[in-house]
Amino acid sequence: MWHPKGRCFGAPDKRKPIMVHGGKLVWQILRIVCGFIAGVLAAGVFLSWGLFQTGGPDQDPIAFAAMLGTGLVTASVLGSLAFVPAAVAIVLAEALAWRGIIYHLAAAGLIALGLWTLGGETMDAGPRPGTSVALAAGFFGGLVYWIIAGRSSGQWRSN
Repeated sequence: MWHPKGRCFGAPDKRKPIMVHGGKLVWQILRIVCGFIAGVLAAGVFLSWGLFQTGGPDQDPIAFAAMLGTGLVTASVLGSLAFVPAAVAIVLAEALAWRGIIYHLAAAGLIALGLWTLGGETMDAGPRPGTSVALAAGFFGGLVYWIIAGRSSGQWRSN
């Protein structure tokens, strides 16, 4: 005799359902949003600091304040440009429960490199000036995201 869902009565169902813990999912979504914002802010300020090459606030406070202001503007531009690729990387990490720091650093570095080379000339003579600073900013943003949300990727699923 057949079941309406297409399987025989008495046959064991070999599919394991994915159970979701609702409270953990809500907290993880909150961590993802905060981690993305903090990571983008960290990458923007790091990129601005690396390209301005200013010292601390003791040496030149006006240049330091200009660097911080530029970093905030840079972070807003980075956040808008990196949102879609970062969302794909985050969904992939959450779905497959990839919690490793290497994945998050590599994904953020690749996104930063992609954004840095976007719209530039061809790389005939080598990478564009500032590529190492852009990669380091991406790695730093990925580290900040991993500290806040990446370490707990996929923990909202209860098995």
